[in-house]
Amino acid sequence: MTTHEIDVAIIGTGSAGMTAYRGAREHTESVLLIEGTEYGTTCARVGCMPSKLLIAAADAAHHVMAAPGFGVHGGTVQVDGAAVMQRVRSERDRFVGFVTEAVEAWPQAHRRLGRVRFLDAHTLEFDDGERIRARRIVIATGSSPIVPEDWRVGLGDRLITNDDVFAWQTLPASVAVVGAGVIALELGQALHRLGVRVRVFDRGGRFGGLSDPEVIAAARRVLAEDFPLTTGAVIDRAARAGDGVRIDFQHQGAAHSERYDYLLAALGRAPNLAHLNLGVSGLPLDPRGVPISDPSTGQIGDSHVFIAGDASARRMLLHEAADEGRIAGDNAGRYPDVREHRRRTGLAVAFTDPQIAVAGASHAELLASGRSFEVAELDFSDQGRSRVMRRNRGLLRVYGEHHSDLFLGAEMIAPDGEHLAHLLAWAVHARMTVQQMLDAPFYHPVVEEGVRTALRHLQRRLRMGPPPVPHCMDCGPGA
Repeated sequence: MTTHEIDVAIIGTGSAGMTAYRGAREHTESVLLIEGTEYGTTCARVGCMPSKLLIAAADAAHHVMAAPGFGVHGGTVQVDGAAVMQRVRSERDRFVGFVTEAVEAWPQAHRRLGRVRFLDAHTLEFDDGERIRARRIVIATGSSPIVPEDWRVGLGDRLITNDDVFAWQTLPASVAVVGAGVIALELGQALHRLGVRVRVFDRGGRFGGLSDPEVIAAARRVLAEDFPLTTGAVIDRAARAGDGVRIDFQHQGAAHSERYDYLLAALGRAPNLAHLNLGVSGLPLDPRGVPISDPSTGQIGDSHVFIAGDASARRMLLHEAADEGRIAGDNAGRYPDVREHRRRTGLAVAFTDPQIAVAGASHAELLASGRSFEVAELDFSDQGRSRVMRRNRGLLRVYGEHHSDLFLGAEMIAPDGEHLAHLLAWAVHARMTVQQMLDAPFYHPVVEEGVRTALRHLQRRLRMGPPPVPHCMDCGPGA
C-alpha cells in the first residue's frame, strides 16, 4: 500500500481550502490539496454569483413593471426564460473558470482529486487505497443543502436545491420553496419577478438570517407584499404527482393542497463531514459530529488538525470561509506555533428587495452576551430619498452600549441595505461611538440619512439628551 509523507494536507478546494493552501505555503512547500469532486467554489458554482445573476434579471423585469409608478409607460414585460438561464449559466461558468484556472496553476504535485477518509489522527486514505501521512491537516470540505430523506426518495427529479437551479435550461412554470432563509427568500422573490408561480413556505422562527423580532416582523410583512409568502404553514405531505409535486399543508386552521412543477428545498446547509470517518480521528466532536474548534485559530482542541469554512458550521459566508482558511492554513503551516487571529466584524446580506442585512453584533448575540444595550429604529416609509425612488419600505434597528456609547450593530430590511450594512459594520469594526458616527458627514438627499436619524434616536436613549434637531425640516422624519 502506497503511503506518502507530507507536512500539510488540506481537504477541500473551495474558498476556505484555497486560502488555507496559500497560508500553509508561507511555511512549507510540502502541501497537498485534496478535492473530492471538482474544482470550483460553492460561491462561484451554485451560490453567490449565479444567484445574483438570476436576481439581476429579476430586478430588470421588476424595474420595467414598476415604471408606471413614475408616469413612465412602455410595453408589457416579456421574460425569455431560456435567455435568462443561458446568461446565468454562461456568466457562472466564467466565474467558475477563474477559480479552476487559479487552482490548476498551482503545482501538480500539490493537488489530487479523490475522496479521503481518516484512518487515524494522521493518516488519510483515498477510495483507491492510496494513503497520505500528514503531519498537519486542514478540513475545508464545505457544506451541502439539507434535504429530508423522504422527499429525496419520493419526489425524484421534482425535488431540487439551489445547487440544481442554475443548471436549468429555461424557467419552469411553478416552484414551491420550502424554507425562509437567505437562499429561499432570494430565489423565491427572483423567480416570482421572472413570472414563475411561486409560494414560499415559511415555517416560523429565524427569517432571512435575522434575529431581531421587530425586523423579522417587518421583513415578513414587506416581502409578503411582493410574492406569496405563507408563514406558519405545516406541510403534511409532499408527494410526486405525475410530472410535478403536490403539497398538502395546513395554514391558519385550514387545509390546502397545491401543485407545482418543482419543490425547492431551502432548509439550510450542513457541513460535509459524514464521509471523513472522524470517529477514528480522536478529535473532539460536538453532538452533531462537528469538530470543536477555536474560531481565532481554527485549531480543533489542542490537536494538529484545523478546520475552516462551512465545515466548521459557524458563519457560512464566503468572506468568513476565506478568513478561516487563511487562519487555519497559516497555523497548520507553522504548527506547533499556533497563533490567534482577530476575526472581522460580522456582516451578512440577503439580496432580496428590500435587502436584509446584519452588521456587527446581532440582536440575539447581544442578548446572549449580557451586555447592557439600547435600541432605536427608523421606518423607511417616510425616508426622503427612499420615497423619491419609490423604494420606501423597510425597518432599521440600531444597537448601542450603555455607559460607553459604543455602537454595537444593526439589523435591517432596507433599500440599499448592502451599502448601509457595510457603513455600519465598518463603524463597529473601528469601535466608533454613536456620537462619533453622528459627527461624520452625511450628504443630502441620500438613503444614509435614515441611518443618521436612527442614530440620533439611539443617542437620546443612551444619553437622555435633548431631542434631535432635523437637518432638513421639509424632508420628513426619515430624512
